[in-house]
Parts: sequence; structure tokens; C-alpha cells
Amino acid sequence: MLEVTFSLASGAASAYNNAVNFSPRHVVLQVLSDMSENSHQCVIIGIAGASASGKSLIASTVYKELKEKVGDHQIGVITEDCYYNNQSHLTMDERVKTNYDHPNALDHNLLCDHLQRLIEGKAVEVPQYSYSEHTRLKETTPMTPKKVIILEGILLLTDPRLRELMHASVFMDTPLDICLLRRLQRDVAERGRTMESVLVQYQKTVRPMFMQFIEPSKQYADIIVPRGGKNRIAIDVLKAHIAKLLKS
Repeated sequence: MLEVTFSLASGAASAYNNAVNFSPRHVVLQVLSDMSENSHQCVIIGIAGASASGKSLIASTVYKELKEKVGDHQIGVITEDCYYNNQSHLTMDERVKTNYDHPNALDHNLLCDHLQRLIEGKAVEVPQYSYSEHTRLKETTPMTPKKVIILEGILLLTDPRLRELMHASVFMDTPLDICLLRRLQRDVAERGRTMESVLVQYQKTVRPMFMQFIEPSKQYADIIVPRGGKNRIAIDVLKAHIAKLLKS
């Protein structure tokens, strides 16, 4: 992993180095410069990483802070979770047994189709997913074309079709023990889960699938972000260059 030193005021360069790592495949400034060259079309930025690694937090923070300045007509967020397969034909017992951390649990065909439509300037209907019912809802969320779309999800970088549609990709490199603690707090408080069920799922599928699919996909990321979604310097790097795109 290559660390890039910026020409910044005293003390700032080392702060950036400690906050964000960059792959030798692209230096971040070159990645975002390339994005600017394609600013006439929809730019897609993918944020991947383990469950509860801070993907949603960093995506929502960047979105909310930029939306206040430019409005939500120019920037939007799509969550990979919305594209879990429709399981309405299965019983609840069958749905519970689904391995939600395996790529086969997701309808990436539909996600790719929706992203391509947005790139072409067409509106789409994004599915809504119920974590308590383990299936899609009948309702959908309309999304109109945006200049920048932030796409976040655990398995985004495992699919070469999605990688091809992204103009830049980020991997949240958060320690698994921290992710587990966050997942416990989130799923019990927000998704109606029991602590026991969360721990069983973590042991059976979450951690094994992370090691098999998610961790290896880190090699495809342009930007590696440590310390989770509260990494302020990483947020500011993304915000600054997305703001530049929106002004172009």
C-alpha cells in the first residue's frame, strides 16, 4: 500500500497520511481529476467494506453536508442493501436462513441496470428492503439522474460490472472487532434483532464471507480509509473533490 504525501501546511500532510491510504493503482488526486474530465455525465463513487465499518456513515455525512450547499438534485446515495433479492415467495424460516453476506443474496443485475439508466439520464425506482421481514417491500423510492451518486455496500467491489461503472472506489478498512461491536448495537437497536441472533450470524456467515469475498475485494479500491466513518479528513477529501465536480 502506497501512502501519498500532500504539499500542505505544516502538520497537515502527516494528518492526511495517517487518515487515508492510497493504492498504487491510482493516486487519489489523479482519480478525482479523471472524474472531473467526465463531469458531463453521472459520476459514481463506490464505498465498500465490512458490515458496520462506517460505509453508511461516511456516505450520509458527505451527502448531507454537500446537500446543504448544492441541493439534493445534484447528489444522491444508493445503498446496496436495497437490492437484496425479493424473498416474498419464501417462508420466514427460509428467509432467516439466507446467507446475506454472499454475493448471491443480492440482485446486482438490477443494480447495474439502474446505475446504467442513471448514467444515461433516466430515472429509476430503487427497491425498499425490510430488515425485519427479510424481503423487499412493495414500495419503491424514485431517483432522478444526479451529477454524483454515492453507492455504498459490503459487496460492491466483488462484482466487476459494478467496478466498471464506478469512477472511483473507497474501502473502509475498519478492524473486525470494532465492526462487530457496532453491528451488535445497530442490529439490536434498529433492526429488531436479538444479541444472540447477531452473534450466531456473525460466526456463521458475516466473518467467513468477509474473509472470502469482502477483504479480497479491497485490492480493487482506489482509496483505503482507516478508522471508520468518523474519519474527518477522509470525509473532507471526498467532499472537496465532489464539490469541485458539482461546480464544473
